[in-house]
Amino acid sequence: MSGVIYVESRDRTLLDQLEQYYDAVPRSAARVEEFGPLSLFVREGQGGPFYARPTRGWADAAGTADVARVRARQRELALPESFEWVAETTPALRAAVEESGLVVHEHPLMVLDPEDTPPAGTEVFDDLLVRIVGSDDPALPSALAVPHLAFAEPGTGVGSADVADIAEAVRARVADGSVERVTARIRAGLTVVAAAVRGETALCAGQHQPVGATTEIVGVGTLPAARRRGLGRAVTAALVTDAWARGVRTIFLSATDDDVARVYGRVGFRRIGTALIAEPAEQASA
Repeated sequence: MSGVIYVESRDRTLLDQLEQYYDAVPRSAARVEEFGPLSLFVREGQGGPFYARPTRGWADAAGTADVARVRARQRELALPESFEWVAETTPALRAAVEESGLVVHEHPLMVLDPEDTPPAGTEVFDDLLVRIVGSDDPALPSALAVPHLAFAEPGTGVGSADVADIAEAVRARVADGSVERVTARIRAGLTVVAAAVRGETALCAGQHQPVGATTEIVGVGTLPAARRRGLGRAVTAALVTDAWARGVRTIFLSATDDDVARVYGRVGFRRIGTALIAEPAEQASA
């Protein structure tokens, strides 16, 4: 499904809640530079770069000149020229970013309705246990490494990366500060990690990042060689159960594509819109 989809009135309220979340969640690790209808989030400290997005509450739509100003600032700061927004909330932005030469990617935006019964939170798959991974858990480094192996081989089919590749991926996550950074976020209550663990090694993992009564499930990825076992669904269910227990009432995610969206649909998520990411063509291919 492409472009802006029809949104029911009840989902307009949900989309507004997501806008509040999108504006709030980077602020724990970034400063904000305002460009009228657009805001650029600039990470402070270690970690991956953020992006620009519509300024919350700004009445006027962003034009091509606004996009150009932000892109110039991103280049000045040596940041990726990346924009993220929701098609149904800010429909006019797509034309402006495409006129500036950026490529737009569409991702199904999905929510789990508050009245839905959360799935079971802890499951065992033969020698695997699906559980929340704490800051001192020896499985945490692999839980942060496995999704990178998964996203390097996109799709839902069984892939080539297997347990033998995890150690190198863990070393990379330690070297770039990811393990230390996520450990601090877990202790601060900003990030929750769940994983399907064999011994002390995660074969599938994901996170949710609560802000008040809203959270986003992010980075759910299964070791390619371990796919087609239901591990991604089980990890997502564990994250949902944890979020409900924390008092969260709006749980959402952006699926990679329609195939992945169908997996989340089996957990109870439904589509309410389209999350858009814009970037230069060469940046996308890289």
